[in-house]
Amino acid sequence: MKNKNDEQPVKNEQPVKKKAGPTAENTKKRQPDEKEKLKDGHPDKKHDHDHAEKGHDHEEGEGHDHEHGGIFGKNTEMIFAIICGAALGAGWGLSFVTGLPSWVSLSLYIVAYFFGGFFTAKEAVETILKGGFEIDFLMLVAAIGAAILGAWVEGALLLFLFSLGHSLEHYAMGKARKSIAALTSLAPPTALVSRDGKEEEVRIEELILGDIIIIKPNSKIPADGVVVKGEGSVNQAPITGESIPVDKSPVPDASKDFANEATIKPQYRVFAGTINGASALEVKVIKEAKDSTISRLVKMVNEAEKQKSPTQLFTDKFEKYFVPAVLILVVALCFAYLVIDEPFSKSFYRAMSVLVAASPCALAISTPSAVLAGVARAARGGVLIKGGRPLEDLGSLNAIAFDKTGTLTEGKPQLTNAIPFEKITEEELLTLAVAVEKLSDHPLAEAIVKGAMEKLKKAHIPEAHNVKGITGRGVQAEVGGKKVLIGNKALFEKSIPVEVLKQVEELEKQGHTTMLVKREKDFIGLLSLMDVPRKEAKHVLSELSNLGIKKMVMLTGDNQQVADAVAKQIGITEAWGDLMPEDKVKSVQKLDKAEKMVAMIGDGVNDAPAMAKSTVGIAMGAAGSDVALETADIALMGDKLESLPFAIGLSRKAKGIIKQNLWISLGMVAVLIPLTVLGIASIGPAVIAHEGSTLLVVFNALRLLAYDNDHKNIAKSKTKKDV
Repeated sequence: MKNKNDEQPVKNEQPVKKKAGPTAENTKKRQPDEKEKLKDGHPDKKHDHDHAEKGHDHEEGEGHDHEHGGIFGKNTEMIFAIICGAALGAGWGLSFVTGLPSWVSLSLYIVAYFFGGFFTAKEAVETILKGGFEIDFLMLVAAIGAAILGAWVEGALLLFLFSLGHSLEHYAMGKARKSIAALTSLAPPTALVSRDGKEEEVRIEELILGDIIIIKPNSKIPADGVVVKGEGSVNQAPITGESIPVDKSPVPDASKDFANEATIKPQYRVFAGTINGASALEVKVIKEAKDSTISRLVKMVNEAEKQKSPTQLFTDKFEKYFVPAVLILVVALCFAYLVIDEPFSKSFYRAMSVLVAASPCALAISTPSAVLAGVARAARGGVLIKGGRPLEDLGSLNAIAFDKTGTLTEGKPQLTNAIPFEKITEEELLTLAVAVEKLSDHPLAEAIVKGAMEKLKKAHIPEAHNVKGITGRGVQAEVGGKKVLIGNKALFEKSIPVEVLKQVEELEKQGHTTMLVKREKDFIGLLSLMDVPRKEAKHVLSELSNLGIKKMVMLTGDNQQVADAVAKQIGITEAWGDLMPEDKVKSVQKLDKAEKMVAMIGDGVNDAPAMAKSTVGIAMGAAGSDVALETADIALMGDKLESLPFAIGLSRKAKGIIKQNLWISLGMVAVLIPLTVLGIASIGPAVIAHEGSTLLVVFNALRLLAYDNDHKNIAKSKTKKDV
């Protein structure tokens, strides 16, 4: 069972460019320093390559910057490495020219040392001043030692390959970071706002709650809000991952305060960063820029990178003992000349080679690089994964508990049957039902009217009079001068005919809610409603079964009869009904005890306690719920159940890559240490292998950025190795 982490996200300022309109064309223009400012979501921090006493620690927030500024901008480190290589090559080549003074080559080697060791020395000094310990500093010591022994070429080669390797590694990791930083550029920097009858362009930070902003056709939406004027479709793929644009229409009551509204219907709500279609819209702002869904998403994705996965915790523990052991070995090897017949210079050279070979750079970066790439890829697919632990745990699940309402079902009742009795037609029954129910504010009445009108189209609806609700039982009214009653069994007590009662009970066994319609003294029809299963639920559950999920359980507060009926339709293995919120918590604990690795998936609000007890808490439709974004370990931004197999498949792929990276990094160290101790490999081959393995694990991790959201590719056995 894992521990849940409550973290406070760091505020992420939006960059602003003056005189930028809110159209699609100009929203692409950003300030030139935006990406540098948002390397990891913090305006004044970048990814660190800090090697603490535990080893080559790649945690955020301390140590040196991943991309160094300088006279050549962000490419300075790469250019310095190239200059180092050029000076080394020139010096080595000129050493073969007869009659040329040796100081010419030596001068070029010194130039190579300067450019190759500049950033390594800079980082080492900064870390030591902070009280840390920089393993890279020992690389510098090894190069200086080689120079003292007269091996200038090998020392310069070490610095060249080391600086080149670091710059390439930083570039590769930067690609993953840019994938995250790109989320921030989704929202335009300015908005066109209507105030006091005038239109003016303001920075999105200056928008206040209640402002009316004008969204031009085919432009990006600058703030979270509700539509108050205009109709059209909006492409929500950047936020929710939905492939089909969502139709939007004006909210019925534009004067209402939606800022604190818990649930807003999807057809009224828009998100910052989504793209308007061909129609102009007017939107009422319900969240400030710093609190918008896209801002919160970026903050949380950046925070997620800091959470260490189980594998990373293992590597940290390994390094804690490995690094001191290596340092003791290196010191001992410096005095090998006292035991074996060789000069001190050879012993020192061997010790420096071992130092280079044993540096755990690849091991330290192997897991963080995969976590970063996995989190970035998931975010692009509309899935927010809050760190390495849930990323790894998701791929190890044995069981999943689903909340029924809104997760496996549509979450709202729908008219499923309209059964007329005797000589009454279905159209006459539905017309009468609409006449009465359209005047009621009960949720079931709304469902009856909506379902009936879809069938009736433009049929004439008579007027109902003297409408009166009967609490807990139904409604009565007069239509055409005749008394009409619509309600449940309790409304009619014992007056229901036996054959009608049998029909009612049969439908209720199937999970339907029934409503009888009575006109004067005659029962004229039967209506049934049901929270119908999602169309994709059965297919998704089948995919999860193919992925190796052993047990899937539906948890619901509905009675067991309804739970069984829904379970039968969607093919879920077990259904547990009659559960209160505290009972759901106990159910998850029971599953965890039996299956060990359990996920709980729901809306993230009333399911939060159960999610807290699960290995992985997963919230659906999180883009519209602040609570879900906060409480869940994994948030499916769109209301799409089919995102779950994608997320699990990505997790499996990430776990496979992390294992590969561990084998590569540990295997390289295991091979190089004996070779350098025995004198078979020198500093040159050792640094090539060292930096090569570091780059290999990083680029291997970046394969996750190209993970294909094809569910057919993820239907594999859970125990099968991911290659």
